[in-house]
Amino acid sequence: MTRSRLAPGTGIVTVPGGAPVLRTSGGEFLRIDTGGVTGEDLVRRLAGEGASDEGAYAAELARLVEAFEAAGHALSTPPRPPLAGRIVHVLGDPVLTAPVARCAGAEGAEVHRITPDGVAELARAAPGDGAEGRVAVVWCLDSPVPDGLWDTADRLPGRRIAWLRCHREGAHSWIEPLAAAPGDVTSRHIRLRRLAATAAHRELAAYWAGHRTPDTGPHPTEASAALIAALLTTDLIAWAEAEAEAEAEAGDGEGVGAGTSRAAVVPVRRRLRRIDLRDLTLTEHPVLPVPDVAPLPAPTAVRTRAGAGTAEARP
Repeated sequence: MTRSRLAPGTGIVTVPGGAPVLRTSGGEFLRIDTGGVTGEDLVRRLAGEGASDEGAYAAELARLVEAFEAAGHALSTPPRPPLAGRIVHVLGDPVLTAPVARCAGAEGAEVHRITPDGVAELARAAPGDGAEGRVAVVWCLDSPVPDGLWDTADRLPGRRIAWLRCHREGAHSWIEPLAAAPGDVTSRHIRLRRLAATAAHRELAAYWAGHRTPDTGPHPTEASAALIAALLTTDLIAWAEAEAEAEAEAGDGEGVGAGTSRAAVVPVRRRLRRIDLRDLTLTEHPVLPVPDVAPLPAPTAVRTRAGAGTAEARP
């Protein structure tokens, strides 16, 4: 018989002289009506040890366990790592890519190193090659982003490949929103939004273009690099969970489409984060994609009548 175990974060609290109580993963305490089942047998079964003597209460114990499973408080199989079945390509500066690779791998991802040329190949890949919703690219820089470096990678969401990136400007590291589908926020959108949000847009553009004094840091330390890697991995987990939810709903005929999870994907794909490397202060800023601008219509000749003659006007 399959033995259930308590779901991660849950636990059974035994109150002296009272009935067992469930502490949920959210921190709530719920009374348990065990019926004829002893608290010890229920705890042993939910801990995966089996009951000492199921006897006449075997059916009632099974119903209790099924109720725990239905409510998500117990699992009949070990939980699957959140990034299992996902491929994560990492590239950039080792001070950041090394902890990102460790964190993503620890959460079940298949991690590969990739080059900018490899990213370009992914961006050119034909739709339907199996990468949709399964592959992510994480590009980390310990410097500002050179002009044009991420232009090709900005095409990845059009292939349904998740695109996640971070870079440093002086004492600040920026984690840009994860993009995984057409219409998500790309690095180009971030640059346009930041230029529009500051009166020093000319100076910021010149800074990005390399018209600046040599970099004086501070560079990421072991602690700040670990924080950045953890935040990036959190975004990857939110992406994977949203894709899994979309696949499940699509299987039921009610798909919401990749990237529209009602759980966590909206803030992930609309959130720009800044980390101050001096004190590890984290701030979040909502950001939206920049819509394409329609081209201006070509000038056309318009004739108007003035008195007995005609005049030609052009817009």
